[in-house]
Amino acid sequence: MQTMTTMEDAWNRVSELSQNCFDDLVPVKDIRFEGIDNMFIGEERHPVRTTAQRQIATRLGVPYSYLSKCDADLQTENLGYWLTREKNDDFFVRFDGAEVRALFTPRYQPVDNIRVMERLDEMGFGHDMEIQLALDAEFMSLSIPDHEKTFAVGNDDRLTPGITVCNSEVGRAALSIAAFVLRLVCTNGLIAKTAVSASYRHISAKVMEVFPETLQQVAGELDVQQTRFRLSMESPVENPSNTIHSFNRQFQLAEPEVQAVDWAYPQEMELPATMFNVVNTYTKASQAPGLPAESCHRLGRVGGAILGMVK
Repeated sequence: MQTMTTMEDAWNRVSELSQNCFDDLVPVKDIRFEGIDNMFIGEERHPVRTTAQRQIATRLGVPYSYLSKCDADLQTENLGYWLTREKNDDFFVRFDGAEVRALFTPRYQPVDNIRVMERLDEMGFGHDMEIQLALDAEFMSLSIPDHEKTFAVGNDDRLTPGITVCNSEVGRAALSIAAFVLRLVCTNGLIAKTAVSASYRHISAKVMEVFPETLQQVAGELDVQQTRFRLSMESPVENPSNTIHSFNRQFQLAEPEVQAVDWAYPQEMELPATMFNVVNTYTKASQAPGLPAESCHRLGRVGGAILGMVK
């Protein structure tokens, strides 16, 4: 679920989630599996989380949906065969306590959320700053509104632009920066579709060095969103229910995301409907209770993509 909070709370939550996390470069020769649920390093057993299981299946070249349904003996056989053919000498393994939360080749090492927080702090985003946050063990979406640039559209509906930083320590998404718009009346957050974007897959000094320039570039496109919001209010939608179902299919929303949209629909849809209502249905959906952080971020991006279609 996505909520309004402070940068200090984000620091505390990121620190709490990472307190038992560590990384290790593990020799492939020391690894064996008992099914896909358990990985042994030497004699130590490590439960494997679902995201890591999916990464292992991808490396094996077998669909996870198939491998997860095989019995444990067949899984063990397939995984053992894959290990004998692995070209890397080591794997970069991310742990949370005893559990394997992600597995990569040594070339790809995702950025830690705490490093992102440290860089934002260095750039002057203080602990008392209000933000919108969606955070869990697999994904972080942190949005910083710039209240000095708040503008009004329609019947004094006030919107505040800003930037969104998202990251996944377990490889579900690259570190990225995008434009963001917050609707003040209901704190719906839209992640805008912009010409400037930044996405980084590998840890390097370059990632954090270009952070300030990228933030400035993204912020420079925020004025475009004012025009798009006004146009969305002037764009009628004859059958909003069908339009929503069509966008759900177009953006290939997962079932929990569809349910979140259904939850938001009666709260945001007014007749006569406009594209503004449609956009806000998706951004409101990101606040659905129990929704994973990655889905919250995705629904905000869908709202931004739909707004970007308005001409």
